Amino acid sequence: MLTQVMPHRIAPDEGSVIVSAVHTSSAQSNARLQAVDALRGAAIVWMTLFHFCFDLNHAGFIRQNFLFDPFWTWQRTAIVSLFLFCAGLGQSVAVAQGQSWPRFWRRWSQVAFCAVLVTAGSLWMFPRSFIYFGVLHALALMLLLLRFAAPYARRNVMLLFLVGAALMAAKFVAEQALGTGALADLFNQKSLNWLGLITRKPFTEDYVPLVPWLGVVLWGFAAGTWLEQHRPELLRIRLPHAAAPLALLGRWSLSFYMLHQPVLLGGVLLASWLVHG
Repeated sequence: MLTQVMPHRIAPDEGSVIVSAVHTSSAQSNARLQAVDALRGAAIVWMTLFHFCFDLNHAGFIRQNFLFDPFWTWQRTAIVSLFLFCAGLGQSVAVAQGQSWPRFWRRWSQVAFCAVLVTAGSLWMFPRSFIYFGVLHALALMLLLLRFAAPYARRNVMLLFLVGAALMAAKFVAEQALGTGALADLFNQKSLNWLGLITRKPFTEDYVPLVPWLGVVLWGFAAGTWLEQHRPELLRIRLPHAAAPLALLGRWSLSFYMLHQPVLLGGVLLASWLVHG
C-alpha cells in the first residue's frame, strides 16, 4: 500500500488548479486540457462518493471500518494516487505550454494559502491531531520541486520514472532499515516525518509525506512529458459532450475540495439530527 495517511481524508489534485488555468488561444491546447481535467474530474466523483460513505459512517447510518478494512483503505490509496498522478501530468502540460513564472506563483499561492487554512481549521477542530503536512502542504512542496527540476526532468523521462519508483520503494525500505533505534525516533518526529521515512504513523488527520507520494507525482510528470514528445494526439483527445461536467469539476478541483466536505458532512449531520433528534 502506498499511503500512510488517514483513510478519511482524500484530496483532489489541488496542484492541478495551476494547470487548468493555463490556456492558449489554440483549440488544440484547450482540447488537451479538457482531457486532463476530465480524468481529474472522474477522480473527484470517486472521492466525493468515498467521503459521503465516510460521513454516513461517522453519523452512524452505516457501520464500516475505514481505518483497516482493505475495501476502503485500498480505495483511498487509489484515489490519492490518481489525483497526484494528475498533478504531475498537469504540471508537465503547463511546462510544455510555456507557463510563466508569475502565473505559476499566482496559482501556487492559492494552493499554499489553502494549506494554511486547512492547518488553521484542523487546529481549531482537532487540536491534538491537527493537519500539519497534509495533501495540500505536500502538493505545494512537490509542485515547487517539479517546477525547478522541469528543464532537467524533461530531458530524461526514463530517469524520472526510475526516481519515482525509488521513492515508492523507499517507504518499505525505511520501515525495515530504520527499525526502532535512535534514527527511527529522529525521522518519526513531527519536524522530519513529512519526509515519509517513518516507522510509525503520526497522529494527525491527514498525512501525505514526500515518500512515497512524490514518486506518484513524478510518474505523472514523466507520463505527460513522454506523451507530449511522442504521442501528443493522446493528450488532445476530443471529449464527448457528456464528459463536459467532469472537465468542469477538474478545472475547479481546489474550490471543490475546500467546500465539499463541510457541505457533505453538514448535510449528513443535519439528517442525523432530524432522524435521531
